[in-house]
Amino acid sequence: MMNLTKSSNPALSEKVFNKEYTTASSEVMTINGTINKTALSLLLVIAAAVFTWNKFFNAVTPEAGMSAVMPWMAIGGIGGFITAIVTIFRPKSAGISTPIYAVLEGMLLGGLSAVLEASYSGIVMRAVALTLAVFAAMLFFYRSGIIKVTKKFMMGVFAATAGIAVVYLISFVAGMFGAQLGFLHGNSNLSIGISLVVVAVAALNLVLDFNFIERAAEQGAPKYMEWYGAFGLMVTLVWLYLEILRLLSKLASRD
Repeated sequence: MMNLTKSSNPALSEKVFNKEYTTASSEVMTINGTINKTALSLLLVIAAAVFTWNKFFNAVTPEAGMSAVMPWMAIGGIGGFITAIVTIFRPKSAGISTPIYAVLEGMLLGGLSAVLEASYSGIVMRAVALTLAVFAAMLFFYRSGIIKVTKKFMMGVFAATAGIAVVYLISFVAGMFGAQLGFLHGNSNLSIGISLVVVAVAALNLVLDFNFIERAAEQGAPKYMEWYGAFGLMVTLVWLYLEILRLLSKLASRD
């Protein structure tokens, strides 16, 4: 059984890797292979995002643009969630489901980004740049040993991530009954502070993902787990981008 570090990313849970490692394979997972598949997945996200982005901005009016992208955003959001669940429960299918997940998430992100760009010009490029900068910084901190993945560090990030998930779930349920949590969705100092904390937690999850994938490759996980590792990174990157976009929109709405 693989002795792997835990990750708060449900896609990269130790249970999944332990289960999948029992299957013998002549080819094993490598870090370079995972990097290549992550890069390909990102290209698919970008291509799909450009599609829905153009749908919005090619419309005559913002209202028409919203009508044009809403169906694609719904397909992307619902389809991406279903595909993610399938991938988590059946990692062997990741070679097929991860590219599909990337395309679906791209449609969602492209539409959402276009809507916010129409309201706050330049916000998307800033969000993309910040997401890439955070990714590069976390990779540097991990590889240089500035951030060490200890048990206390892992448990802290896991607890913080679980807490955020609970708050978001409460917010979703409250929204179904017409209630809004102003401290979470508004643009007050408290709301912005909470967004900063969430962005920081999402960034720290990247460190856990890097560590988990490295350990899996070192211990000879099956080759198809490269796609699964790419999927796990995509989940965190999508979350990080959305949180940065949310934070920037809060700041822009105060101007």
